[in-house]
Amino acid sequence: MFSILKKEITSYLSSLVAYVTIGVFLFGLGLFLWVIPSSSILDYGYAGLDSLFNIAPYLFMFLIPAITMRSMAEERREGTLELLFTRPLTDWQIVIGKYLACVTLVLFALLPTLVYYYSVYLLGTPQGNIDTGGVIGSYIGLFLLGAAFCAIGLFASTISKNQIIAFTIAAFLCFFFYSGFDYLGQLNSLQNLSLENLGIMQHYTSVSRGVLDTRDLYYYIALSGLFIGLTLFVLIRQKQKSLRGNDAFYCGMILGVLIALGVISNISFTRFDFTKEKRFTISPISRNLMDSLKGPVRIVVYLKGDNFSSPMKRLQNATRDMLSDLQAYSHDKLQFEFVDPIAYIKALPDSDQKAAYDSLRARGIAGEPHSVKNDNGVTQMLIFPEALVVFEGRQIAVNLLQSRIGLSDDDVYNNSIQNLEYAFSSAIKKVTSGGKPIIAFTEGHHELTDLQLNDAMKSLSDGYEVGRLDLKTAPLSILMKVKLLVIPKPDKKFSELGKFKIDQYIMRGGRVLWALDQVNAELDSMRGHGGEQMSFPKALELDDQLFTYGVRINYDLIADMNCAQIPLSTGTVGGQAQIQMLPWLYYPIFMPVSKHPIVKNLDGIRSEFASTIDTLAIKNVTKTVLLSSSPLNKKLSAPHIISLQAVEQEPQQKEFENPTKIVAVLLEGRFKSDFLNRPVPDSLHEQVTPIPESKPTKMIVISDGDILKNDVGTDGSPYPLGYDHYMGQYFGNKNLLLNIADYMTDDSGLIALRTKEVKIRLLDRPRVRSEKLFWQLVNNIVPLALLLIFAIFQHYIRKRKYAH
Repeated sequence: MFSILKKEITSYLSSLVAYVTIGVFLFGLGLFLWVIPSSSILDYGYAGLDSLFNIAPYLFMFLIPAITMRSMAEERREGTLELLFTRPLTDWQIVIGKYLACVTLVLFALLPTLVYYYSVYLLGTPQGNIDTGGVIGSYIGLFLLGAAFCAIGLFASTISKNQIIAFTIAAFLCFFFYSGFDYLGQLNSLQNLSLENLGIMQHYTSVSRGVLDTRDLYYYIALSGLFIGLTLFVLIRQKQKSLRGNDAFYCGMILGVLIALGVISNISFTRFDFTKEKRFTISPISRNLMDSLKGPVRIVVYLKGDNFSSPMKRLQNATRDMLSDLQAYSHDKLQFEFVDPIAYIKALPDSDQKAAYDSLRARGIAGEPHSVKNDNGVTQMLIFPEALVVFEGRQIAVNLLQSRIGLSDDDVYNNSIQNLEYAFSSAIKKVTSGGKPIIAFTEGHHELTDLQLNDAMKSLSDGYEVGRLDLKTAPLSILMKVKLLVIPKPDKKFSELGKFKIDQYIMRGGRVLWALDQVNAELDSMRGHGGEQMSFPKALELDDQLFTYGVRINYDLIADMNCAQIPLSTGTVGGQAQIQMLPWLYYPIFMPVSKHPIVKNLDGIRSEFASTIDTLAIKNVTKTVLLSSSPLNKKLSAPHIISLQAVEQEPQQKEFENPTKIVAVLLEGRFKSDFLNRPVPDSLHEQVTPIPESKPTKMIVISDGDILKNDVGTDGSPYPLGYDHYMGQYFGNKNLLLNIADYMTDDSGLIALRTKEVKIRLLDRPRVRSEKLFWQLVNNIVPLALLLIFAIFQHYIRKRKYAH
């Protein structure tokens, strides 16, 4: 077998055709990867070789048939195959020897492409910022693909004496097994057969990312083994004899190994993630969720279209990768598809297009403008960065693009990619769970109204049962059915009965979100009272209770230079009032800096008249700061006169250079009861045994209830939570509330997936722009030069060997 291997390699590398074939392959690859803009690594902007592993399969469809076409066909045409049969070699040794020779030649053709890796390594920012492990894993996938194509090409060479015919058959079979099953699977009559699983593309797409799944490995072994077996069978039949004992044994052994591997791969599988950050490794939480799916889940992704920018393409590919990874653990219960909503809507009659847009918007699929840079400048296009998760008639929209104020486009898309596993797993869990957890907003203390909480309650209703609860009338037994109790900006003091119920709810493991204003201050009141208002402390009577739990909300206000703007009249011109947007220091925007999953990568949080929070050292209670002011802040103790005229004065930065102030804190642990050694309130009309210390539980305290409030238009219609209709800008308030709800109601740790880190790997763009031609020449000329040097050296060695 090794003599056959050596003979084939020497024979091939001694011919000019070999070097021309490999040279054309490298030249074509160089053009696609470094010159043609649509697939150029330089234009893509990321330090990776994704384009190489996307384009190489199609070039392999011509390179590998060119390598394999002479393996058997030339032997038969020249009559040397019969001579080969007279040697002390078995049929399978001849086939395997020729097959391994073809695989070795494919590896030889790939060696010069390492120049591409080194170029990207040098162009990364910082230098060397390339995922070497991921590249190695992707090369393994390309090798497995080449091995499968070699088996197909060898079979084609066996069934024909003509090399051109063998090349044509091999190229067709390679294309069919790579893409053909995907095209067949798109036919309406065959869509339910999952034919794409029989094709190479489905398995190569997974492996080419740098992730080796044992099921994909088995597929390549089975496909290669199938065509090697067919080659052996045809070879024996051409000799016009039946299978000999040894040949029958080896054919049976190959068939038995393939069947055994198939059974094992269906029973259990494992995956090897070669990427540096293990970015394609699904967490045990998500795996258990996929494994326990009760029925088919369908996901429709609307992030599809033409002319996407590089970051958008990266998000699109990452979404497909994530869904493929989740699907791998779902026992085929998770199915997904990508849909182009623009193409679908444009195909409708004009009269139906608006209704189609409205239908998408009603399901949470709202388009947004997206800027795309091209040779003619910047063009605007409408994109739909959302997906819809559907299960048994229930559906939840998933936002794939997590914007954030002050971040570059690359950082925004990278954060969005990091959030994909949590976004999909959370949505799947909500839509498939039988009973929804209950979230109750308190009422009876002049809390925010239903209209002011409209979007908060509506947004939560996709995954939770949401309603209002009056602590005066609701017995503790009913309160205990609530998974999360939200206290949204009360204005009236709490009775001892209400405080007792909250306390014993916490002692029994209940979770509470306190969103409290300690100071009475409202912008609307100022507008109606000459532009001034005296801010004064509220009397909520909750200080002692919060103090017992380990936190204190102070009677003050935060003025912050990082703030929202409000419209104010700055005079009149021609009898018309002039309205100007001016910064209002009492509407701070809190930029999350904590890595806690509740606030990680959230956009800025808009607030109104927030106070400072102090934390206290309480045994068995851990505290995590979620939100804090910017370093440019000032504390104003109440009572204090607030005047709209303050906007006319430029704030002195020196006065605002102070330590950051806490405005939201998470408390977790065992809390002491505020009613320890205190009598039960007389107004309690139910039998309750006070518990002195809580079960392990958690609560969140926010020093501004307006964070949960949506604005209301002049016509009485509510705006989305977090949307500032004056500034025309969305803030992260809604996502903050949804993350809080997930964290407080779910003990599986699902929200911890938001801490997943995916490192962004960029090319040095200034260097790419200034040296673009140089790197294009290097990566097109150097691989060909290396091939030429080897050809000259090999010819010299051969000439010297046979000169005498």
